[in-house]
Amino acid sequence: QVQLVESGGGSVQAGGSLRLACGTSEHIYSTYSMGWFRQTPGNEREGVAAIDEDGSTLYADSVKGRFTLSKDNAKNTLYLQMNSLTPEDTAIYYCAADRSNVRLLFNLLVPPDYWGQGTQVTVSA
Repeated sequence: QVQLVESGGGSVQAGGSLRLACGTSEHIYSTYSMGWFRQTPGNEREGVAAIDEDGSTLYADSVKGRFTLSKDNAKNTLYLQMNSLTPEDTAIYYCAADRSNVRLLFNLLVPPDYWGQGTQVTVSA
């Protein structure tokens, strides 16, 4: 049973924008911390941005000021708006959700309860 459904990846030139979406159930959306992570070949998955059920957010230093989380309560969907993209943002992006607090999730100090299937983001120079 798929709990997190991602969409919105693709290819864009440097300086462009993409918006990723992560849809889920109302229960997960309203009670879990959720976040976006990314992974490149040969590297560990890293936290990009995360939000708890109260709206508190965490962002990686590398994306602060460029990426923004938002939530659509009517659609039970978490969005990641990515602006001013650079080739260094190229990765597979994953949505995740966990019952723990947002800091534990963001730093992957606990294995998330749920992972999305991943979506490729490619930024060309």
